Amino acid sequence: MKGNAVLKVLMITAVCLFFAISAYAEVKVDYGVTFRLRQETWDNLFDMNYNDSNSASGAPVFTRNDDVYWRLKTTPWFRVALDKKYFFYAKLVNEARYFNTSSSETSRPNGWNKDEIDFDNLYIAANNFLGLPMDITIGRQDFLGVFGDGLLVMDGTPGDGSKTYYFNAARALIKFNDRYNLDLVYLFAQDVDEVLPSLYSAPKRSLNTSDEIGAIVYGRGKILDSLTLEPYYMYKEENQAGYPSALKTQQLTLHTVGMRAVLGLGGWKARGEFAYQFGEYNNKTDRRAEGGNVFLGYKFESVTFKPAFEAGYIYLSGDDPNTTKVEGWDPLWSRWPWMSELYVLSYGVETGIVGYWTNLQMARLSGKVEITPKTALEVVYNRLWANENVTGPIFSGDGKNRGDLVQAKLSHKFTDKLDGYLLIEDFMPGDFYKDTNRDNAMFVRWELQWKI
Repeated sequence: MKGNAVLKVLMITAVCLFFAISAYAEVKVDYGVTFRLRQETWDNLFDMNYNDSNSASGAPVFTRNDDVYWRLKTTPWFRVALDKKYFFYAKLVNEARYFNTSSSETSRPNGWNKDEIDFDNLYIAANNFLGLPMDITIGRQDFLGVFGDGLLVMDGTPGDGSKTYYFNAARALIKFNDRYNLDLVYLFAQDVDEVLPSLYSAPKRSLNTSDEIGAIVYGRGKILDSLTLEPYYMYKEENQAGYPSALKTQQLTLHTVGMRAVLGLGGWKARGEFAYQFGEYNNKTDRRAEGGNVFLGYKFESVTFKPAFEAGYIYLSGDDPNTTKVEGWDPLWSRWPWMSELYVLSYGVETGIVGYWTNLQMARLSGKVEITPKTALEVVYNRLWANENVTGPIFSGDGKNRGDLVQAKLSHKFTDKLDGYLLIEDFMPGDFYKDTNRDNAMFVRWELQWKI
């Protein structure tokens, strides 16, 4: 891919400059390792049916086994800082898994599933590059929490779950002053990583549905002390667009323009975002979509347990089968569980791509309390609808009520180095699903994370 070569040249040039500067700079070295242990249960996530089957397509109704498995993620990292201005960062990752039971023994067989050791991050960064009000980062890097709430940009490698989130990218943050800045990003993502080697031989995981390139122009302006506006433009090419399935072999060129706003007044916080998408496939099929969200919340800082509440609404357009164009929302680089760990997986049956958020309305109400300074409990209720009817192995084709989703998360920080949580999600399907596929689905995870 062209983007692969461009980024390699930039990375090699940046590394040469970094080590040339290091001979005359104050050097600080940091390193560490993080261990994360998870145990998960996926109950009826793919079929909404209590009947289990050894096949992915049982008869007379679509039934699949549940998943019960363990995940062990290990991430050693290394960081060099020169004069607190130039940085080199490298992080490796491995996430071996053990399946007690599996819904797909082809892709995740029972027993140990070994995993290659990959470069999770590998980049060079410079603050105020060449004396200019500009920070640059070149190489494999994360964009976690960089671009708003993650409606469009969060995970560059959704195919491996939460093992990695990285983008192969060049980023420049231009700082006009302390109130206004502008991000310029060029990136590319791959179905299978061909940029950096793995440290031992193992089948490489699929990271995406296709090779992609993209560009982001993202502004931030503190218009008032209480109001921030974030206008943006994003460009993306998907070499093989995986949705809708009829256009799976076509390349999609897509443009997205939008705005995010955040308003804070005392304990109140309002945030909202809207984006419009337009583009076309290689066969000249048009694509037009819109999506966004709005949330309003309040936190009682001076009250015991510091309770916080938030109400919100999410809209992602669906594809109208009666038109020649495609109106379904494209999540770009946001196929991550920002709404639900359970439902992000269930979307794989509907669209053929796990985490392909589209054709959705969601009303959301959440509450959170700090039981102790180190322990928090959050409970969320969601009502979900579809904008367009869908036919398929578990879908009714004539209903738009997706159902109700309840989530509860109990988190605790044991020490500065050890934390963990328990997450439970229960989904109650509506008439969007067939009568035979309306049993409750449940996702359960507990996690311990240790940093040294």
